Amino acid sequence: MSLLEMRGISKVYDMGAEKVYALRDVSLDIEEGEFVAIVGPSGSGKSTLMNLIGCLDEPTTGSYRLDGIDVSNMSGDQQAVIRNEKIGFVFQTFNLIPRTTALSNVELPMFYKGLGKKQRTEKAKELLKLVEMEDRMDHMPNELSGGQKQRVAIARAMANDPSIILADEPTGALDTKTGNLVMDIFLKINRDEGRTVILITHNERLANLTQRRITLSDGEIMSDCAVGEAII
Repeated sequence: MSLLEMRGISKVYDMGAEKVYALRDVSLDIEEGEFVAIVGPSGSGKSTLMNLIGCLDEPTTGSYRLDGIDVSNMSGDQQAVIRNEKIGFVFQTFNLIPRTTALSNVELPMFYKGLGKKQRTEKAKELLKLVEMEDRMDHMPNELSGGQKQRVAIARAMANDPSIILADEPTGALDTKTGNLVMDIFLKINRDEGRTVILITHNERLANLTQRRITLSDGEIMSDCAVGEAII
């Protein structure tokens, strides 16, 4: 059984007299430990697919199983539980809480999961060390550079040991050098921690650093191949 299984997924938006298909009959499997890039031009369906993978939305038709759980038609509250337990999000805009330290930002998902203060703090420190931010744990977000903020965001995404790290254009707000450093962190946690990472990006160079590349166009999967293979 795959970690992520989508079958016949479509997402349709009713625009009155017109129906707009954001995704059309998408079927997809992602295995535990893979590093996958989902690429495509603006309007290709990348963001819609990301929202469905991340349980931020539900499909119009089709089925979606995540880690063996059918999440296709869950209620909003049920989806929130799945998001907190199974998915770690990393966004282009970092989404750190401004008036709290890097350490407290990483602790937050564990607080909502019900972990005690000592356990939260110990684990947050371990994760900040993993992303090479242990010397900045007491800094506020406005005291950090863009790359440092993103590393804190990656540590926070890993706080509840999620099945998937879902990264939406995580280097989009960074310069090339800083983006490369952030990408190195994703490669490290995929390789050394065995984390499944799904990267949503329009950056061809970054996509080519992953193991597998899924290309979308007009809501359909146009190709799905290992990086370096010929696209058919």
